[in-house]
Amino acid sequence: MPHDSPARPLDGKVALVTGAARGIGAATARRLAAAGAWVALTDVLEKEGKAAAAAIVAAGGTAMFLRHDVASEADWERVIAETMAEYGGLHVLVNNAGIFRHGRLEDMALADWHAVAAVNLDGVLLGTKHAVRAMKESGGAIVNISSMAAMIGSAFSTGYSMSKGGVRSFTKAAAIECAELGYPIRVNSVHPGVIDTEMAGQVVEKFTAHGRDDDPAVVRERMRAAHPAGRLGTADDIARAVVFLACDDSAFMTGAELVVDGGFTAR
Repeated sequence: MPHDSPARPLDGKVALVTGAARGIGAATARRLAAAGAWVALTDVLEKEGKAAAAAIVAAGGTAMFLRHDVASEADWERVIAETMAEYGGLHVLVNNAGIFRHGRLEDMALADWHAVAAVNLDGVLLGTKHAVRAMKESGGAIVNISSMAAMIGSAFSTGYSMSKGGVRSFTKAAAIECAELGYPIRVNSVHPGVIDTEMAGQVVEKFTAHGRDDDPAVVRERMRAAHPAGRLGTADDIARAVVFLACDDSAFMTGAELVVDGGFTAR
């Protein structure tokens, strides 16, 4: 599909971003659109998702919003079919949707464990499965948002760490399988540090509640200081990394993990 503007790295490409109503997902959708992609934003948050898509259109991009529960295979089949019907294909999938549950391991409810796994793991499996079916002839790039929690231990977030570690390993296995089958699909993961989004605010609240400190401002400052870069990350920091993995600038990368954590895991 041609664009009228000068060539951009994702001109003629169609991208689908999950969890795109806010935070990293919304920033990624904006960056992909600015790079030339036609973007389907999906989320369970309809009001925020529609607003995010409308903002992209108002800025001159091409975007639409689709309601989407990533733990539902039927929803995946529907949103990919609707995206391809509207835009004529699918070339980029960003599995960004994720949730966080916080608490002591000894008190963890099995329902919370399953809820995290359903969104953070099942969602990535289903998205990758159906994107591979859509991309295996035309080619494409799948970017899975993991976390630095996949690489290091973190108290009071065992379910989240489990899920993001799973995304890390799943990404590598999917990349190798696509390569061995001869599919022109690259699969990579991004591993953010603490990003200054709504989820980070939830983490601060939970750490405070579990006795890290009585003052949320102190907890937040400790989180900031743990990053050698001297700040928390922004959603745009991660969005830029996703665009790199989505376009041909990263053509020789598959099964890779791109760590964007302000140096947190380098200590």
